[in-house]
Amino acid sequence: MQAIAHPQRRSPALNNTDNRASDATMTLFSIIESPDHPRLETLYQRLGLHQIKLASQRKAIQALKQTSPDWVVAEFFYGFGNNYAGANVSNLDVFLASLRKAAPEARVIVLVSKEQARYVPLLAERFPLHAVLTLPVTESEVEAILDGTRMPEPSTKGAGTGTAANDTEA
Repeated sequence: MQAIAHPQRRSPALNNTDNRASDATMTLFSIIESPDHPRLETLYQRLGLHQIKLASQRKAIQALKQTSPDWVVAEFFYGFGNNYAGANVSNLDVFLASLRKAAPEARVIVLVSKEQARYVPLLAERFPLHAVLTLPVTESEVEAILDGTRMPEPSTKGAGTGTAANDTEA
């Protein structure tokens, strides 16, 4: 499991027990493009997140016109031998560029297969990623990130990125 952080994007825990009027329901975009994407509806409900399921990057970009998410959970697919390899690194580039404009404070959790994990740093050079998890992921791994108990540690690797100390190499 690897986490990549942008230092200015750290946030307090979601499971805050005091019910202040200023606390609004947080929105999470769950961009589900393959059967490997974990189904975490119960976790999101328990944490008080409003989940919006989207079946493609295109639909996610359309949803940005109506809603600014606080969190995004999306799968990474490297662009082998197509336009991604030129102007874009992966399936996420266009969405993340749109997200940067529409919801610059949104935190992004990227899910990636072990085989493609080595390409994620290329994306992290272009866009701030809150965390990167290698598939398959467990509910507890995602919960630790969402509730703030596992904050990525800063590192000198990459442009504004860091890796958590307890991560293992793929």
